[in-house]
Amino acid sequence: MRTFKHVALSAVTGLAALLFCAPSASAVTGTGGGPNPPREEVFQLVAKQTQGGFVDVDGSGGPSLGDEYVLSGNLFRGSTAVGTYSEICTLTRFVPTDEFDLQCAADLSLSQGQLTVQGRFTVTTAGPGNIDLAITGGTGRYRTAHGYLHAVNVTDTETNLTVHLIL
Repeated sequence: MRTFKHVALSAVTGLAALLFCAPSASAVTGTGGGPNPPREEVFQLVAKQTQGGFVDVDGSGGPSLGDEYVLSGNLFRGSTAVGTYSEICTLTRFVPTDEFDLQCAADLSLSQGQLTVQGRFTVTTAGPGNIDLAITGGTGRYRTAHGYLHAVNVTDTETNLTVHLIL
């Protein structure tokens, strides 16, 4: 059980880290019709978890469908804090001790608005591997946002993120 929680929390932390953007680092003009074609902004962030918990829905102490990981933390661009995030991941499939799937939903609170992100990924004993999640919407500057996030876990509480934001 300890291994399951450690691998899961590490995966979720990485995913959490994924989740979130700040002011754009670079902008690439997209193709498309109309006077204002969509543009893609690609930038790097670091997510650092400050709180996290595990909810064991059936009380068994082991993995079961519906178990949840709840996380929150800060988002950085270099050494500058640019926002916060919160995330809930639900265990939706597991093969005892070998692999499991997490369905995650997160929000990123930034100075220019909020982003919402969601998706599912598989975690094995080797870790979560590549984590790519969909940007599903936003508020403020991000009200027309879509795209995806790619996360790479650096430690149990820190994740490097590449944000592909289309506005």
